[in-house]
Amino acid sequence: MKRALITGISGQDGAWLALHLLRHGYEVHGSFRRGAERTFSRLHRLGIADDIQYVLLELCEATNLVRAVDRTAPDEVYHLAAQSFVGDSFEQPAYTLDVNATGTARLLDAVRTVRPDARWYQASTSEMFGAAGAGDTLLDEHAPMVPRSPYAIAKLAAHHMVGLHREAYGTFAARGILFNHESALRGPEFVTRKVTRAVAAIALGHQQVLTLGNLEARRDWGHAPEYVDAMHRMLQAERGDDFVVATGRAESVRTFVELAFAAIDVSLAWRGTGSDTVGVEVGTDTVRVRIDPSLYRPAEVGWLRGDASKAARLLGWRPQVGLEELVHRMVRADLDELAGDLGR
Repeated sequence: MKRALITGISGQDGAWLALHLLRHGYEVHGSFRRGAERTFSRLHRLGIADDIQYVLLELCEATNLVRAVDRTAPDEVYHLAAQSFVGDSFEQPAYTLDVNATGTARLLDAVRTVRPDARWYQASTSEMFGAAGAGDTLLDEHAPMVPRSPYAIAKLAAHHMVGLHREAYGTFAARGILFNHESALRGPEFVTRKVTRAVAAIALGHQQVLTLGNLEARRDWGHAPEYVDAMHRMLQAERGDDFVVATGRAESVRTFVELAFAAIDVSLAWRGTGSDTVGVEVGTDTVRVRIDPSLYRPAEVGWLRGDASKAARLLGWRPQVGLEELVHRMVRADLDELAGDLGR
């Protein structure tokens, strides 16, 4: 039985990855932070909370990391834990760097000291490409990286540190450059879940308007359970390597909103420009979407679209769930959840 340590197991990706590994017969250890809420709601939602062995792991404390790695003795380490909110990183740049960059360096050293033969998966991000994604550029593993947020800068530093360990110490390290991936387990702080949850609330008559920032940002959105499958495949390969995981299709936030409303049989007509843009429900003239300029990021990444042909060629990985189906599933899940909450 292989033993895996998942940092950040309470998040969307951690929960889906834990389910995936359990189905493959792994013993799964998941980390939690000191002082953090330990409800593990996503793991409970997937019905696997009692199948995980939990370990205290604090990325800001090196001695704790050594003890945690020694206690879990993992064959595979999936490093997903991070300060993962791009917007918050502008307000907390130093903290973001400490957790995402220096914290990764600390954990790498702990693993190299205690479990040097363990295989490492690094959760890198398409946000590292930043301004390089302008103009619908198709981004692969060799594309330039021009980060435009403290989050992306910290992740890029961690990405390079993992690469250094691979070259200098012979660590089996895979770096997954994942483009946006969503599911019903996505936190409501993220724009996709904010949209689908608001649309569900509007359908149930408990909310009137969805308020957003930049409608024109384009992202390559995939289905999160498929992306954790790619993570696992990377650590089963003959050697550690870098892989972009993406669908190759980029759509705007505006399109995502339209698809979400379509899931409740509502069509939108757009009026106005810039921050004066509103989305009006066709047939009723009811305003359903407004823009709040305070939600704009100080530096926006306009367009990110990934080329996952290497993952297809070497890992046999290809996306299966299209954006329309993904959005529909998320809206239906939010309808069920909100309807259940209201019925209690």
